[in-house]
Formats: sequence, C-alpha cells, structure tokens
Amino acid sequence: MFETTVRDGICRIRRDGARWLSTAWDGGYRTADAVYNVTVPEGFERTDLDAYRAERLSAAGFPVGPTLLTGVHMEHARCARCGPVSVLATAGLSNPAALPMSVEGTSGGSDGTASKPGDSPDWRPGTVNLVVGVDRALDDGTLATLLATAVEAKAATLLDAAGVPGTTSDAAIVGCDPAAESAPFAGSATELGAAARACVRDAVRASLVARYDGDALPTVEDAAYGVVTDRETDVSEP
Repeated sequence: MFETTVRDGICRIRRDGARWLSTAWDGGYRTADAVYNVTVPEGFERTDLDAYRAERLSAAGFPVGPTLLTGVHMEHARCARCGPVSVLATAGLSNPAALPMSVEGTSGGSDGTASKPGDSPDWRPGTVNLVVGVDRALDDGTLATLLATAVEAKAATLLDAAGVPGTTSDAAIVGCDPAAESAPFAGSATELGAAARACVRDAVRASLVARYDGDALPTVEDAAYGVVTDRETDVSEP
C-alpha cells in the first residue's frame, strides 16, 4: 500500500522501490521510494525549481524525489482508494483552461492564441495535481496508459464540476510496485483503469469541496488567470 505523510506543506507518497511516471518539470520515468506534492507560497515566482524542491524537502526532513508543485494548501488534499488503486488530489481553479468546441464568438486573443496564456507574467499556480499509486507491477507502456486514464478522469470530473477540462498548470504522477502482481493493461475497461477513474473522480471532487467550502467554483470569465484556447487549425485528410 502507498503511504501518505503530510508535513510543512508537503505531502509525501511512499512505496519502497516504486516505479513512477511524472509530468512535472523534470518528469519522465523514475524509480524512487517516494514522490511529493508541495504547496508553494502565494506570489511564488521561483524558476530554479530543482533548487527550490531541494530546499523545501530538506527543511521538512525528506530526501529528494519526483515532485509536483501547487498553490493549493495540503489541508485541502484528499485521498481515495478502490481495490489496488489509491489517489491523492489537490484541486484549485484560479487558472482554468477552457477548450471550446467552436471558436466562433469566443473571447480569446485576436490572433487565435489563448487569452491570458500560461507563460504570461500574470500566471499564478492554481493546479489540479494527482498522484496515483497502484499495488501492481506495470511495464512502461501500461504505466503511460494509467497516466492517460487518470488524466481523462480528471478532465471528465472538472468538466462536470466547473465546465473546464483542467487548468494551465495541471500535473500528475502515476506509480506502481514492481514487486507486486503484474497487470498488463490499465485502460478504462480494466479493473485497474476503472478503479483509477473512480478514485480520481472522488479525490478531485472532495478536494474541490475542501478548497472552496461550498462557494461557487471559478469560471474562466471570473477566474483571475483563466485562459480560453480559441486557436484555429487547418484540417485535412492524411
């Protein structure tokens, strides 16, 4: 079982010898005993993220490992478990990212770029972060499938709750236990995928409730740092 510990604004998710796939700034496949979800302070502007991570983890007495950053306080983190799957989520919506199915009449940039793009000076971390752990051994391809399954479930949950599939800075880490029973697939029709989808849904919902405490969730129009992708493309047959 993956174990969670919260200390000094950091949530550690631990499993000895676990194999992870991360979408963070230094993401990719890693073997590590633990990964972390770290709350950054309001007005956070550090760009030396490796050094910042080392400082925060060292101060909390944790060894360095794969890390996600978020503006959401760890008091709003929530976990869900189903069968062999456990999920930790922190959910904030200060920077929702809408993807309208028609660009006609949208309010994005006049050149077809996103309004308030994520690399603008006005960007601030809101972030929906996920850490998914499974008590199964997965090869690299199946771990990638698990990541896709989890992100799909996150998008479906946010579309239902807030009308957007994500924020400009969402990230996820998925992990497995190489010493456990092997699972060859992790899509939505599998036991593993179905459990992951349900856990992501419930953990994200619970974190949103904890974060906003019954208040209406921010929309792209009223959020401080929302974006709308209204770019047009050229579509053709291959």
